[in-house]
Amino acid sequence: MSSALLATFEPDATPADPLNFTSAQGDVSAREVGDVVVYQFRNKTFRLDKTKARERLAGKKVINGHRSAELNVLPLKYHEAYRIYKQMKANHWEPDVIDMSKDAHQWNTNALSAKERWIIEMSIGYFSAAEGIVGDSVLHVIEDNLTAAELKHASLRHIAEESIHMDSLLHIIGSLNIDLDEVTAKFQDIPSIFKKNAFITKHMPALKMGIDLTQTVNKQAFAKALFAITQVMEGTQFYALFAMVLSLHRQNKMTGIGQMFQYTLRDESNHIALGRYILTELINENPDIWTNEFRLELCEFMREGVELEKEFVSDCLPEDIVGMRQQEFLDFVEFNADRRLQGLGLPTLYKVRNNPFQWLDEVIFLKKEKNFFETRVTEYQTSGSVQNSNEEDLI
Repeated sequence: MSSALLATFEPDATPADPLNFTSAQGDVSAREVGDVVVYQFRNKTFRLDKTKARERLAGKKVINGHRSAELNVLPLKYHEAYRIYKQMKANHWEPDVIDMSKDAHQWNTNALSAKERWIIEMSIGYFSAAEGIVGDSVLHVIEDNLTAAELKHASLRHIAEESIHMDSLLHIIGSLNIDLDEVTAKFQDIPSIFKKNAFITKHMPALKMGIDLTQTVNKQAFAKALFAITQVMEGTQFYALFAMVLSLHRQNKMTGIGQMFQYTLRDESNHIALGRYILTELINENPDIWTNEFRLELCEFMREGVELEKEFVSDCLPEDIVGMRQQEFLDFVEFNADRRLQGLGLPTLYKVRNNPFQWLDEVIFLKKEKNFFETRVTEYQTSGSVQNSNEEDLI
């Protein structure tokens, strides 16, 4: 969309010069009278009041803003959300085009150790529930309560990507012929997985029922849910398992799964950035939320999430194996927790200075090597999309 078109909706836009042109169907003229543009086309006159667009812009809020029957992003107010949406769209990928033949061969031979197989099984068991929790929470807790169309629009893309991630897990399960009952049992019966999921979901039911978001306590509940999904769950509790699977990928093991996890990780980085942006705008518009007590509450919430994640990491990797040291993954959990807190201006908790897996950040921004429409194996990202990203924001 051109800047000239957007300018007609900005509060400080200067009036355009009177327009006079001839169409194929006859003369059309336009002239401005104050804030009204008058179009004359043959025997018809149309009066367009630009103050209505400015009122619509002023009425846009993260929550408690102007609601309309249509999902119209104009006039665009939250430009960063739209930029992140474009980045998400540029990164679109499809699981079923990824070749899993090598993974299937390794899975059904002695190419993997029992400990490596356990990591793959735990990743499928956890994410088969976790991705659904994120998608459901973004749909019914976050998107339902947002009122600005461009924020809803970006959140709907977030939901669509969670569906792709769930589809990727079905592709993995089908390709490796893994027992579905066993997968289901993992997220129901392994205590560290069950506790992680319950920790996040216990905060969601009240917000799904619809609450009065003009009250500070309810606005804080919404902010906490947004923080829980995008910064604690996606931003902290997902990353150690990503690192484990992609460590195997670096050793040329389970490369199809590794490729899908690489794309998923890149999606998650956008979800984290979008959640942080929405939360920041929410606080700017509702400063009553951001009390000292609430900031401490979020820090303690992150601390609890980290302790649950450490327990889960210990279950996934109870002892060191080739290319993986348990302590590095525990440090990585703390490092990411501080990174998410710092991104919101909150005090850090752990002071882990160095990222144990700097290579993991790098895989998010690899340029594509093959064309998606010419080959079945690809590094997804549409042409020119890299220039839309700010890597520090998205990691």
